Amino acid sequence: MVENNDIELSEAEAEQYDRQIRLWGLESQKRLRASKVLIIGIAGLGAEIAKNVILSGVKSVCLLDNEKLKEIDLYSQFLAPPDKIGENRAEASLTRARALNPMVEITSETKSVDDLPDSYFAEYDIVCATGLKQEQLERINNACRDSNKKFLCGDVWGMYGYMFADLVDHEYSEEIVQHKAVKRTAGETEKNAQETVSITVKRRAIYVPLKMRCLWTG
Repeated sequence: MVENNDIELSEAEAEQYDRQIRLWGLESQKRLRASKVLIIGIAGLGAEIAKNVILSGVKSVCLLDNEKLKEIDLYSQFLAPPDKIGENRAEASLTRARALNPMVEITSETKSVDDLPDSYFAEYDIVCATGLKQEQLERINNACRDSNKKFLCGDVWGMYGYMFADLVDHEYSEEIVQHKAVKRTAGETEKNAQETVSITVKRRAIYVPLKMRCLWTG
């Protein structure tokens, strides 16, 4: 995720994201507020991802899809209304996507990923791709890594699916519980003379690219 760059939340944003701020803190929400997200493939899975990302309160979301909306899409793609069949799937999803959270800037891109340069993907802080071929995913993942940007991909087929995350070099905090000995009083056992304390520990995770992961599992 990007740095918050001293971004301040407005009163409306603080009220809108109150529950999230209570969950992961103000600084994390500020980092979300500064993030630009690209979502590739606005079919059923892509629409669900877009909904959750938009509601989280990021700075902007771009919906990328070069396919036209089909009748079968309507069974899972809730962002595009039936009267948009035949139109570009990303553009057809804009009105409902924007209505989810007016505080987030939402745009669309109708070109195929094959027609976009690597530099295009580097413009975003996070790229989430669905519905692409293996070679397309690897290319975008490599472009993201070259710019130290986060990359996620996934897909579903009926009851089956997968997801992959490449957060490059990721630092995070983890809360752990420790047992602390206290002075025993008369009649207390050693086990009873303990108290638990929660401390926050910083961790670091180094991720590998999709191509490397496929080589390991293939």
